[in-house]
Amino acid sequence: MSGTSMTTRAWLLMLPLLAVMIAVIGWPLADTVGLSFTDAKLVGTAGNFVGVDNYVKMLTSANFQRTLTTTTIFAVVSVFAEMVLGVLAALLLNQQFYGRTVLRALMILPWALPTVVNATLWRLIYNPEYGALNAALMQIGMLDAYRSWLGEPGTALTSLIIADCWKNFPLVALIALAALQAVPRDITAASLVDGAGPFARFRFVILPYLAGPLIVALVLRTIEAFKVFDIIWVMTRGGPANSTRTLSILVYQEAFSFQRAGSGASLALIVTLLVAVLAAAYAVLVRRTAGSTA
Repeated sequence: MSGTSMTTRAWLLMLPLLAVMIAVIGWPLADTVGLSFTDAKLVGTAGNFVGVDNYVKMLTSANFQRTLTTTTIFAVVSVFAEMVLGVLAALLLNQQFYGRTVLRALMILPWALPTVVNATLWRLIYNPEYGALNAALMQIGMLDAYRSWLGEPGTALTSLIIADCWKNFPLVALIALAALQAVPRDITAASLVDGAGPFARFRFVILPYLAGPLIVALVLRTIEAFKVFDIIWVMTRGGPANSTRTLSILVYQEAFSFQRAGSGASLALIVTLLVAVLAAAYAVLVRRTAGSTA
């Protein structure tokens, strides 16, 4: 069979999938793009064409800029902490000790929990009246009175980052642990014979095998953290005083709370473009990593 026939047959086999993708993704996306150029309300008339006014208003508004800053801080800090904790946990679980299998299984639990359950659990921990965190800090003398961790702008975002890290660092740990299984034992043994210390072994022996998988975990977690919605909505709904409001929450409020469908659609597309940039960075990093290890 010629190459042209093979290509034609391949496209014919993909036609059902392409039709589903166009129906499920393409049409809603096209409809959102058209809606973003109007002043349509969520309920009522279709709205009038306003050009790029919605985009200009969104990009120049103080709310968008402040929310973008909050989202960036949340994504950078949480992902950095998850990467560090995940690698440390993977290095620990890669050692031989009694109960390692049980500990590996238990580590999956936070990641396996539904996000709503995780958020509700941490809301109870942070509760200003009967929360476990306040009780523990009071007992060891670090607090004189109970605090509202989610009710104070200075601590709310940090509290959310801790909750998000607790849920998602096991994913990084599992990816890193799988990569550690590929490190040849003879190379590790040779480094020990040569007198390499723990940091030198990690830097020159282990890290090259972790680089590729960690880049994948880094970018995927950054994309997820950048468009975070559920855990913040359940715990703080973007408060107090909008100190934890992220871009996804701003999209929800603009489109559904304020019922401005046109500007909400434009904001959603702006967020989509930002996430697309992160996805492109993911593709470039993976290609470079694959090329360097080839």
